[in-house]
Amino acid sequence: MPQWVEQGYREYAQRMPPLCQLELVEIAAKKRGKNADTARILRDEAQSLQSAIPKGALTIALDRKGKHIDTQQLASKMQSWIDESQDVAILIGGPEGIDPYYLNTVGTKWSLSAMTFAHPVVRVMLAEQLYRAWSINANLPYHRGD
Repeated sequence: MPQWVEQGYREYAQRMPPLCQLELVEIAAKKRGKNADTARILRDEAQSLQSAIPKGALTIALDRKGKHIDTQQLASKMQSWIDESQDVAILIGGPEGIDPYYLNTVGTKWSLSAMTFAHPVVRVMLAEQLYRAWSINANLPYHRGD
């Protein structure tokens, strides 16, 4: 990842308290060549994603066609996860997204936007939104929206 992505992610991850620690598990994207078998690559990446998810974790896949939630809803969900001591794994797909078959097995799908973003940008955006949600629950002045 470019340095600005690592810096941006780290900025928000370091702000989180131990109770809501962010742990980044990066699955290296498979090499894609001119005649790459994209379907196979996506299946392989899905297997790697699945292997990285902690047992018992609530799994949420980010997908452009997923459910739209706002920051207040995220804060509410985060508080529920904290109250229930629920580990959560939020999946960010690679350049082509997440394998469609695997995506259909994930019970919860969220969309950050109807737009498509580069996955490095999503990493920073998601970390910021998680920090924002936590700051709402902690009554910090970071969130100034509705």
